[in-house]
Amino acid sequence: MPDSLRRFGRSPLFWPVLALAALLLLNLVLNPLFFALRVDDGHLYGSLVDVLKNGTPTALIALGMTLVVATRGIDLSVGATVAIAGSVACAWIASAPDPTSPSAAMVGAGLALGLALLLGAWNGLLVSVFGIQPIIATLVLMTAGRGLAQLVTDGQIITVANPLFGQLGGGYLLGLPLSVVLAAVVFVAVSLVARRTALGMLIQSVGINPTASRLAGVRARGIIWGVYVFAALCAGVAGLIISSNVTAADANNAGLWIELDAILAVVIGGTLLSGGRYSIGGTLVGALILQTLTTTVYTVGIPPEITLVFKAAVIIAVCLLQSEKLRARFRRRPARPVDPAPDVGGDGPVQPSMPHLTKANR
Repeated sequence: MPDSLRRFGRSPLFWPVLALAALLLLNLVLNPLFFALRVDDGHLYGSLVDVLKNGTPTALIALGMTLVVATRGIDLSVGATVAIAGSVACAWIASAPDPTSPSAAMVGAGLALGLALLLGAWNGLLVSVFGIQPIIATLVLMTAGRGLAQLVTDGQIITVANPLFGQLGGGYLLGLPLSVVLAAVVFVAVSLVARRTALGMLIQSVGINPTASRLAGVRARGIIWGVYVFAALCAGVAGLIISSNVTAADANNAGLWIELDAILAVVIGGTLLSGGRYSIGGTLVGALILQTLTTTVYTVGIPPEITLVFKAAVIIAVCLLQSEKLRARFRRRPARPVDPAPDVGGDGPVQPSMPHLTKANR
């Protein structure tokens, strides 16, 4: 076996990639046309394209969640941020003098992203400055943010018909969905920053030991603040994509429980919840696993009442396969019994000689 394959077999990405491949092959067996692609009017269509397009919001949110988790944090408010961003954008577009104008779409999207940045800054302030536990600090916004979104929409579903806004979720660029291209650009940019600059190492350092990092001169507070702002920005973009897909804002259902899918994608991808080690590529694979799993549920025809149980079983299996302790237990071999020493002179086995005694142990 080549050294590269052997190293990949020991990589945390091995089992997630293997699980994704197994799910794709299962869908191919159940639907022989699953891998089929067609070009219509210069646009690429097919089941694989649908998996990428539908998984884009979760992947973006999981990307921001990866950096938050890498600093020993968690952000439960990203689902509420998704709802707020979509509600603000659609409410502005609907109330504009010309709801179909490009300027209304750009201003609405700008306001939504600006508010998302403020929400992320609020989370960062609570965690990094006031020292509130991340799960508590973001749980506050998770609850209040959903109510804020309902206030913006007045509890109604706001429908818009803006061509430019609709392009964000339904448009195409270079034959691929625009949202997929946008997410790919963001992933590549974050990967380059994490690998080619010191910021990636500093995030890992803060996650491993924030106190030691601070004593070493690392601005841990600023880094923690920054990752929460970035996570909220990713959630804001995801909220715009979700609203654009349906050309409407639903404050009750938009982004509902998407924070749990994002955390699952991060964990499946090999990022440690205890902080420190993180994998951006693993997060992308984890998000694709979740979306492919959703597609598999519909392909297999699993009843809706047991869909969540099926997804949970697959996710648990993947996490168990990633467990080093479990794999070590399966690799452990029972010790071979020690053969007794040969009988010499019929007086029983030869006894070991006494160790040499020194003055210290006499």
